[in-house]
Amino acid sequence: MRKDIQIPEVKNVHVAVVQEYNSEFEWNDWNAYIINNRMDAIEGVLIVSKGYDEHRKTSTMRHSFPKIEAKSFAKIELMQEDVLSLNNEFQVTFFAGGMLYDKKFLFRKNTINVKALQNVPNMKLRGVLVQ
Repeated sequence: MRKDIQIPEVKNVHVAVVQEYNSEFEWNDWNAYIINNRMDAIEGVLIVSKGYDEHRKTSTMRHSFPKIEAKSFAKIELMQEDVLSLNNEFQVTFFAGGMLYDKKFLFRKNTINVKALQNVPNMKLRGVLVQ
C-alpha cells in the first residue's frame, strides 16, 4: 500500500534567508522567505521551522499561508543572529495542481552569512538560498 503513494518532487519552490535593512533599528536583519518560482500558485502552505545543533535547539515555529501566487514570495520569519550558528530547518508542505508536496530545506550551521549572499529569484534582494 505504501508503495502506491506517490510524492511528487518539489521544483521551483525555495527558501531564502535575506539580509534587509531595518530603518527603525538602523540595522541589517536576517529574514526567512518562501519563494514560489512556479508558473502556478501554491496553496495551503504550512512551514515548520527550527534550529538545532548537538547541544542546543530553538523552539519549533509553525507558519501558514493560504496562497502564494506564482512568481512571488512571502516572509516566513525574522531570524535572530544567535540562530545563524545553528542548523536551520524549514519543513514546507503545500498543495499545487491537486497534489500534495513536501520538502525539507536545511541551512547548515554558519552557512547564512554575508559572504554567501547571492541574487534571489523574484526578489530584488540578495540572500542565501536553499533549493
